[in-house]
Amino acid sequence: MINFYNKLKTATDSSARLIRQVRDLTIVEISKGIKLVVDCDSDGGIGSKEMDLVKVPGQILGRFAVRVPLMEMFASGAIPTVVVDALAVEMDPSGRDIIEGVREELTLAGLDADTILTGSTEDNIPTLQTGVGVVVIGFVSDTDFKPGRSQKGDIVVCVGKPKSAPNDEVDLDDPEIADTACTRTLAGLEYIHDILPVGSKGVVHEQAELAKCAELDLLPESDPDIDIHKSAGPSTCVLASLPESQLPGLRTSIKQPVYVIGTLINKV
Repeated sequence: MINFYNKLKTATDSSARLIRQVRDLTIVEISKGIKLVVDCDSDGGIGSKEMDLVKVPGQILGRFAVRVPLMEMFASGAIPTVVVDALAVEMDPSGRDIIEGVREELTLAGLDADTILTGSTEDNIPTLQTGVGVVVIGFVSDTDFKPGRSQKGDIVVCVGKPKSAPNDEVDLDDPEIADTACTRTLAGLEYIHDILPVGSKGVVHEQAELAKCAELDLLPESDPDIDIHKSAGPSTCVLASLPESQLPGLRTSIKQPVYVIGTLINKV
């Protein structure tokens, strides 16, 4: 028995050295040059049930629920391989509507929902309020892993406009907000050094995180044309770092508006 616990402790210690947190991602070194990436998000009190505070059709909820972790996954440079929807609602009709939205968002992201999607629903206990959890698992090579790759002199831009309910009407097809396809496009542009989706803490928080990850400071623009303190809700905008010379090319590569919010400099 003692030998068993010693072996278990050794295995646990070894595993701990292979696992680390990068922003909202859990990174597992699974082999030389290959990382497993895990990300998740949750929604509660949003949906079509009796006690939901924010009334939203299940299909819309499903799309937004999976969009956030998908965007974070693509932003890291990883390719999603498994998507899990953990639904605290019955399968029919609430779960079925939410799953339809999840599947639709996966398809729009260029992924095969039939292959990568799995999940569960609550069919034993009647529920009066919607609860949704989504986990996305993917893989990335060391050469494609983007966090921390920003360089001194890069400009930092906000792609999309921060919007969040209940103060804003957040529409899935709003041309002013970032989406999964936009984030995947950004990840495929060689001159984009780092990408970071913005959530409820707003641009001002995430711009500091992007700079910190590269061991740099951000010299902010005096007038960035957006409210950097405002919540971006379900990642309605993303930050990206790139050489200033590439800004015209970026603006022609995506449909969303692009706002320059600062320049990365050495730590002071």
